[in-house]
Amino acid sequence: MKSVLASLIPLLFIAFIPAAHAAGPVTEGVNYQLVQPPQPPIKSSGKIEVIEMFWYGCPHCHRFQVHLDRWLKTQPDNVEFIRLPVILNANWATHARAFFTAQALGKLEEIHMPFFEAIHNEKRRLNSEKSLMEFFAEHGISNDDFRKTFNSFSVNSKVRRAQLFARKYGIQGTPTVIVNGKYRIDTGMGKQGFPGVIKAINHLIKVEDNS
Repeated sequence: MKSVLASLIPLLFIAFIPAAHAAGPVTEGVNYQLVQPPQPPIKSSGKIEVIEMFWYGCPHCHRFQVHLDRWLKTQPDNVEFIRLPVILNANWATHARAFFTAQALGKLEEIHMPFFEAIHNEKRRLNSEKSLMEFFAEHGISNDDFRKTFNSFSVNSKVRRAQLFARKYGIQGTPTVIVNGKYRIDTGMGKQGFPGVIKAINHLIKVEDNS
């Protein structure tokens, strides 16, 4: 019995590491970094922007969604939340193009989580125009509408802008959260875990609200 308990102690300690980090103070260099130089807002709402930088193929981004969705239910009125796909290579660009296609067709809210789940739960390889067209068809989008939108000037422009944003924000991995163009929160920083990320978001919103 003692040997079983002894073997469980290290596991329990490891399990509590993220919670311990999340419980500490929010500190620059530990929980977030400064974006240099600070970037202007994407939208002109006058609100504090919180931008989720993600890639559909990222398992951590998939797991982060439940924490983010919970936070969105209590999102402050003075906050503008934006989802923005990150593009670091050609495969990521294809998924970003799918995101902007769904957005242009008014289907983003319907498709966003099923797209994550198709990749990570169903293990589907949604990395080509053909496979994406089949996926969109499952959600009521005709092949013609998909092709026209997927290859449209508007979507092409948004893909180029997303590439630019990733460089300007200094994105090196996902998921990353940008607060008001000034602060970059990486989920891996300080082993803070997802609860720590949410805590850092709320802290930085207060900082900006009081500035």
